[in-house]
Order: sequence, then C-alpha cells, then structure tokens
Amino acid sequence: MEQHQEIIETTVKFVKQELANAEGGHDWWHIYRVWKQARHIAATEQSDLLVVELGALLHDIADSKFHGGDEEIGPARAGAFMESLALPQHVIDHVKNIIRYISFKGGHNENGFYSTELGIVQDADRLDAIGAIGIARAFNYGGFKNRALYDPGVAPVLNRSKEDYKHNNAPTINHFYEKLLLLKDKMNTTTGKQLAEERHAFMEQYLQHFYAEWEGEM
Repeated sequence: MEQHQEIIETTVKFVKQELANAEGGHDWWHIYRVWKQARHIAATEQSDLLVVELGALLHDIADSKFHGGDEEIGPARAGAFMESLALPQHVIDHVKNIIRYISFKGGHNENGFYSTELGIVQDADRLDAIGAIGIARAFNYGGFKNRALYDPGVAPVLNRSKEDYKHNNAPTINHFYEKLLLLKDKMNTTTGKQLAEERHAFMEQYLQHFYAEWEGEM
C-alpha cells in the first residue's frame, strides 16, 4: 500500500507539472476531479485500483486535440513516465490502452479494447463532461476555440464521422446535442449511471433556461 501511495504521489506531481499551462477545462483540476470520481466508482467495483488511479491521472496528459490530432502522443508520454517508475509492463500497457480508448470521438471509439478499469475511468471522465461543471467546461473550451455560443441557423449534426467530429467548429450549444446529452446512456458502471442521471437533468433544465433567455422570455 505504501508503494502504491508513493507511485500515485509521484504521478500527481508529474501531471501537475505537465498541465501547468493547460486549457482550463483540461487542466490539473479536471484531472483531480476525474481521479477522485474514479476512486469513488472503483469502491463499488472489482478492479485494480492502481490501474484505475494511473489511468485517471494520466488520461489527458497529452490530449490529441491540443497536439494536432496525434492520438498516440498521450499513450507514449504516459508510457515513458510509467517506465521511469519501473512499473510492471502489464500495468503500463493497460493504462496506455485506457488513454487510447477513453475518449468519445463522436461516438466512434466503441471497439478495440475494454476493461473494468477503463469503464470506471471513462465514467469518471464523462461525469466531468456533464452537469454544472460540464456546462462550464464546454463554454470554456468554446471560448478557447473562439466558437459562437449559439446560432439558431446552425443545427446540431448527429452521427458525424470521427474526423468531422474532431474538426467541428459549431457553436457550443450544439455540443450538448452532439455529445453531452448522449453520455448518460453510455455510462458503464451502476454508480456512473446513477450519478449521470442528476447531471443530465441539470443540463436539460439549463438548456430550457438558455433558450428562454435567448428569446427574452424570462
């Protein structure tokens, strides 16, 4: 247990350094929330807690959308760090696969790898994309990309291709329909599903207020 704690503390320090200048929705505090949520969910599942914690802490160490779409830079950077800790190869490979397969990517990342640990970390990450914090993160990233808040003339597009989803510059409100409102039904764990219900309902209520305020009705 002591060795486990030392590994986690070293990883926390590494992630804080790597993400010191990250965009506000993908910074250390996003990692912190996902890490804490993953630990909470893991307490209700049979899983390898070291893999869960490392997966949560390293899942956005080099998000592809901030690195020219390179989907291997994250697993590579995480792998090099874990190798420096002399972790078992099966742990390194497992965590790298969590990083590879955690993202939504327009709903096109469903196949190739799955484990209980991935399901836990994925649920924790998806919970941070919905609810009050999810709304804040969506608009923060939209501002970072200089996207419109909303344009009634630009309809959401469901079932985008993976590449189209990656290069989508639609208004932020569209993102609710193209991703955020879809996440509740994509949760993996019982705990994740339960937690997603309230956050999903909050987003629906928020959208009702948004449109009413947009039209000057309240």
